Amino acid sequence: MSQAAAMKKRHVGADLTEGPILKKLVLFAIPMILTNLLQQLYGMVDLIIIGQFVGSIGTVGVSTGGEIADFLTPTAMAVATAGQVYISQLSGAKDFQRMKEASGTMLTFMLYMSVVCMLVPIVLSDTLLGWMNCPPEAWQQAKDYMIICSFGMPFIFAYNGIVAMLRGIGESKRPLIFVAVAASVNIVTDLLFVVVLKMEASGTALATVLSQVGSCVAAFFFLNRKKEAFDFGFNRRFFKVRFEHLKVMLKLGVPQLIRTFCIRYSGMWVKANINSYGLTFSATYSVGNKILNFGDVLFNSFTMAGGAMIGQNLGARKIDRAQKTQRITLGISMAGAAIVAILCLLIPKPLFRLFTADEAVIENGVVFMQIMAIGVLVHAWASSYKCMSTGVGIPSLALAIGVLDGVSRILVCLMFVNLFNWGGLGYYWGAALCHVLPGLTAFVYYMSGKWKTAKLLSER
Repeated sequence: MSQAAAMKKRHVGADLTEGPILKKLVLFAIPMILTNLLQQLYGMVDLIIIGQFVGSIGTVGVSTGGEIADFLTPTAMAVATAGQVYISQLSGAKDFQRMKEASGTMLTFMLYMSVVCMLVPIVLSDTLLGWMNCPPEAWQQAKDYMIICSFGMPFIFAYNGIVAMLRGIGESKRPLIFVAVAASVNIVTDLLFVVVLKMEASGTALATVLSQVGSCVAAFFFLNRKKEAFDFGFNRRFFKVRFEHLKVMLKLGVPQLIRTFCIRYSGMWVKANINSYGLTFSATYSVGNKILNFGDVLFNSFTMAGGAMIGQNLGARKIDRAQKTQRITLGISMAGAAIVAILCLLIPKPLFRLFTADEAVIENGVVFMQIMAIGVLVHAWASSYKCMSTGVGIPSLALAIGVLDGVSRILVCLMFVNLFNWGGLGYYWGAALCHVLPGLTAFVYYMSGKWKTAKLLSER
């Protein structure tokens, strides 16, 4: 039996290089949308419970302490993205042996990285909180949250690695189950630790870690059930770094890491500066971002799905199909962003009241949501063109877009704060318009047509 026939027989993944594009894309994206919705839901539950039962001090403590975790977690996603692109191209080219070797290499390398990312916040917690201008009232809450969440890093990295392997071969349904496990664990333990046991931010952090353990265990359980597809096993044959594959993934992964750090650094820089304007601005930004992260799920999911589908089609050298996928992704993303923008304008107060009873924060939230109604449209447009550059996997382009993602956020903030003297509102505008420059870069690359003849990761 051929490798392609064997893979088909095992029913793992989907061939995204055949069939109606819109139908394939939607069916592939729907489980990703539900997965991301669940992830945002249990993230929102953390903030809702801490905001309602602890107050603004708890909200700021969790959001500030969580900034470090949010800074390091995308490291896992950056490496996973590089691996997913590589695996999707190998899957499209039907090179299943190299695909299996690349999968084991990626997951093993990510587990090594997770240990480093676990130790950094534990050792440097006070230094990091001082750098972020954490309000004194929320300092202990933030520190407790940061340290406890650090122990979840190995589970975050392992989960993201497995999901990247699955999405690379067109499997998007199983991650929904993994996240459902995490969400269930998180909600139950959040209520137990915060509402019943009064553990405040520490309880929320412990609930978060337990949810990460749950999703990771579920992912490994499925991987073990389908071990033939990836040649998986809890042994050295699978957990082995093969440097020929690591080298290829690092060519894209390192720029993705730099991109991630630029974006997260700029986000932390904004958060640190907003903290200096007091508890109201800090809480508004924390709650507003959580709401918008939930609203971004639709077009972000289609961007992820589009990137994986484009990767497979480029691997199969189906250029026209890859281009049509990008166009359909753009249309769906903009439609979804328009809905989110309308909700931002129509019901900002009810959305904020889910997270806080502080009237000052709610009133400030109305202004925040009005500004972000523009921001979600810009973000959707930019992300849709980034999915083509992601599918191609060009390291220099990923690096350029990533640096612009970080730099433009800071520059736009400084412009509104210093030139227009808008104070804390300037940082809201910076967050809303920071995607313009990287989006233009991705758009220019797409319009140039160079992606049609670019050398793929699978060919290196």
